[in-house]
Amino acid sequence: MGKFVITKRTNGEYQFNLKAGNGQVILSSEGYAAKSSCENGIESVKKNAQDDSKFEKKTSSNGKYYFSLKASNGQIIGSSEMYESTAARDNGIESVQKNAPDADTDDQS
Repeated sequence: MGKFVITKRTNGEYQFNLKAGNGQVILSSEGYAAKSSCENGIESVKKNAQDDSKFEKKTSSNGKYYFSLKASNGQIIGSSEMYESTAARDNGIESVQKNAPDADTDDQS
């Protein structure tokens, strides 16, 4: 089962990573000034991860593939790592959809 891990950056901002059952990070958030905002971001991932239309599939300037998950307001909630193929990227999206809804939160901040 996946889990969200909240950490605090060196600049004082909070962020979360969604990790799959194998411990691999499958989605990372932006930085948040307040922990409550970070926790709201996690809830937004849980809510929006089941909607295929919320995932934006992208190609980086170096030719690698990644995705972003957007909230209802169009704001990016989290982004994936870089993948070598579109199939690997699509598997990453499936992993977020499978792991996010029931994931526990591990606060390490």
